[in-house]
This record gives sequence, C-alpha cells and structure tokens, in this order.
Amino acid sequence: MLWLTGCGINNIPTYDEQVKSAWSQVENQYQRRADLVPNLVETVKGFAEQERETLTAVIEARAKATSIQVDDSILNDPQKLQQFQQVQGELTSALSRLMAVSERYPDLKSNQNFLTLQSQLEGTENRIAVARRDFIQAVQQYNTEIRTFPGRIWHSLMYSDMPIRENFEATATNADEAPKVEF
Repeated sequence: MLWLTGCGINNIPTYDEQVKSAWSQVENQYQRRADLVPNLVETVKGFAEQERETLTAVIEARAKATSIQVDDSILNDPQKLQQFQQVQGELTSALSRLMAVSERYPDLKSNQNFLTLQSQLEGTENRIAVARRDFIQAVQQYNTEIRTFPGRIWHSLMYSDMPIRENFEATATNADEAPKVEF
C-alpha cells in the first residue's frame, strides 16, 4: 500500500480540497468588502460633512460660472453682464468659504479619510482579484489532474464521484465595471 502514496492516488482529493479552500478565500474577501465599504463610507461622510457642503457649493458655483458663454455680445447686454458678474461672485464667495475651511484645517481630516477609503477599496479589490486568481489556479490544477495520466485512471477507479470543477465566471451584471461609491 505504501507504493500507492507516490503514484498520485491522493492528488485528486488533495487538489479538490485546495479548490474548496481557494473558493472560501474568495468568499472571505467578498465578505471583507461587504463589511468594510459601508463602514468606511459612513466614516468619511461623518468627517467630511462640512467640507462636502463647501465643496458642493464650489462645484455648483463653478458650473454656473462656466455655463455662461463669454463673447463680445456680453459687454453690450447689461442683463447678461450682470448675470455673468453674479455667478462669478457666487463662485468667488464659494471659493472664499473653501479657503476659510482650508485655513482652519490645514490638513483636512476628510482628505486623509478619502485617501484611506481609496486605499482600502483598492486593497480590497486587489485581494479579491488575488483570491479569484488562486481559485482559478486551484481549479485548473484539479481539472488537469483528473483529465491526464495517471490522475485520469485514479479518477475513474476511485474518485468518479468527484466532478470536473467549473471555473470562476463573473455573473453580476456589469461585472466588468468597477463598483461606484457615492457620498
């Protein structure tokens, strides 16, 4: 019986367990993401509330200011000129508020939190990708073993109840697109 241990008789169940373990790691990383992302988003939102209102005001004021077409006719139309000056004043006011915030908080906490969120999301997505890759490799090794000699013989004699494993496939709609985080 000792001679059987060196001929690959145990490869199929060993590789099958590697497939199961690799899939558990994929699920573990998905769970990590499910636990991490909502908590990080809420943390950032809590720290960034004041800065977010200021930044929203700047973005809106900038959009208004750039929506007015500036050409020679604006100088000849007092109403257009007044409208232009008004939106530019709104942008100036919003930028002043932004500068006041940055002067009060030279190292904005939200800046670090946004960087942390970005880093954590990137790290999580990378961990998921690595776990998927490891699963794909484990499935490849298992499937190759039961399709090639001598594993094919052992499979037919002793492990015929162990099927070919399906590999990872993206099943979610738009799985090829990165998830969007909204604040």
